[in-house]
Amino acid sequence: MNATLVAIALSLFSAVAYAAAAVAQERLAARNTDTGALRLLGDSAWWGSVALNASAALLHVAALKYGPLTLVQPLGALTLVAAVPLGARVAGRRVSAVEWRGTALTLIGLAALLVTASGPAPDDVLTVPEALAVAGATAALIGGLSRPGARPGLRHATASGFASGVASALTQTVTVAATDRSDSLLSAQVVVVALLVAAFAAGGLLLSQTAYQGGLGAPLAVVTLANPVAASVIGLSLLGERLEGGPTGVLLAFVGAAIAAWGVVTLSRSAPEPAPAVDDDTPVVDDDHPVAAVLALEPGSAAYEPSLLPQQPNPGHLTAH
Repeated sequence: MNATLVAIALSLFSAVAYAAAAVAQERLAARNTDTGALRLLGDSAWWGSVALNASAALLHVAALKYGPLTLVQPLGALTLVAAVPLGARVAGRRVSAVEWRGTALTLIGLAALLVTASGPAPDDVLTVPEALAVAGATAALIGGLSRPGARPGLRHATASGFASGVASALTQTVTVAATDRSDSLLSAQVVVVALLVAAFAAGGLLLSQTAYQGGLGAPLAVVTLANPVAASVIGLSLLGERLEGGPTGVLLAFVGAAIAAWGVVTLSRSAPEPAPAVDDDTPVVDDDHPVAAVLALEPGSAAYEPSLLPQQPNPGHLTAH
């Protein structure tokens, strides 16, 4: 099978797993806004989100073996697309017109990117000095974004996206180097870069958990956009990756990226319609993501919370990211 098709297929499965993990993380963050990192270790729900993230990461690593960063990373936007039907199905509602529009824009933009970013399987890797330089610059940038100040959720989301994007770029180096028969599996290059991958992957996970405490919509959109930007910069500047089609291809890539970003922002800004009046004992939910209704429910509670569903004889829909 064509290497590009394999990379796309693996990226699709990875996006679904990441979407489910994001839902679990946001629900946990909304339920425990003052939970510290140590207390999270004792929460089975948090470990469930970690398991989902790990599964998604393994699929992502496999995709990086077959496709360039400029192809694989933008497909991470499918995380939001996967969240739309996931949220609608579990919440017992239909996908809204806004969600359909955001999904369509995202898919159209990604299709344009796929035309220009489709290239051969990667064979170039970062040297140890290059990997350390990238790690140092990224760590300094993350430190600046993590300082106390206004809009911490979006800044932490940006830092998380950069950390995850750099982790993916470094992962590709480990994957290609480790499968290269000409060198040892435990060469200095593989070991050093693998340690950097672990550090940035863990940092990205914890930063996203912090960012989601203020809601999932806008932070997840920022993570989704910052991740491929960081990875593509590394791929284009250090790994010799190129966009297909010359100047026309570059223009198409920029247009596709803009359309996909528009779709992501549209999805992140959609919100369910206000629910009908509820009893004083019923918690009021005001989320801003297409999976908001899912996040409002405790596991297994959908059948017992009619106030979260449209009050109509037949299943209706909530207008929603």
